[in-house]
Amino acid sequence: MFTISLRQLHYAQIIAEEGHFGRAAARCHVTQPALSQQIRLLEERCDAPIFDRLGKSVRLTPFGRDFLTQAARVLSAAQDLETLADMSAGHPGRPLRFGLIPTVAPYLLPDMLPALATELPDIQFAVSEGKTDRLVAALIDGDIDMALIATENPHPGLAEADLFADPFVLAAHCDSPLSDPVDLTRLPRETFLLLEEGHCLRDQMVDACALKPELQGRTFAATSLATILELVANGYGVTLLPTISLKREQTNTRIKTLSLAAPGAARTLRLVWRKGSPHDTLFKTIAMTIARTGERHLASEIAA
Repeated sequence: MFTISLRQLHYAQIIAEEGHFGRAAARCHVTQPALSQQIRLLEERCDAPIFDRLGKSVRLTPFGRDFLTQAARVLSAAQDLETLADMSAGHPGRPLRFGLIPTVAPYLLPDMLPALATELPDIQFAVSEGKTDRLVAALIDGDIDMALIATENPHPGLAEADLFADPFVLAAHCDSPLSDPVDLTRLPRETFLLLEEGHCLRDQMVDACALKPELQGRTFAATSLATILELVANGYGVTLLPTISLKREQTNTRIKTLSLAAPGAARTLRLVWRKGSPHDTLFKTIAMTIARTGERHLASEIAA
């Protein structure tokens, strides 16, 4: 009886994600027959099918779901072991995979990456963008090393470091009668424009503006802040903007931004990573660098 290999577990995980042997083979950079052979050997070892073959697609069997749940833990632990081995040289042996949410990445990266390069010249980063849920899942599965999010720690298996608070301002049409400071409680709820479901900024706007469920569905749901601001510029409503976005987004002369009356509203940006990671000290250093960079970025946005 042969031993189950990490390669087989990795192949099975990719097939489950793709739902297709051909696409999985392409992702794994192997031929489809070679991939299929490894999965057949794995299923023979388990004496149970992991996948139901459904013509051109595949799906996990009940056994397969249980099997891959355990496999994910094994793959994550194996990755941590490789990382620990890399750390014996004093730094990671590969670029750190860094995920950021879309309402942070375009605004902070231009300042953050040069600061990290200066502070940690021996560390390389592979940056990706995704919504919070996807980033958290990727962290737990070991697909990324750390993530910059704007919600409270979403998983007990993650460590965190608070970076800085990012206050909100109100964006309105330039001819709006609103003036500083704006009392959110006095604004018509149906005028608020939101991001689509899945963006943490949407949830924060809903909370800040006390939007009831029946009103949330009646507001326009956009995929990006740029789309929402175009609607604001055309007089379709108002929205909240994080301060870190102002220099990039506040370029349309048909839009004005207004401060919020006390108590205002803000989000807190956080760096999160898996507990027990051998890079824990490095991640804390990265967090401090990002925090300093973010504070400088906020100061420049407010001054502008």
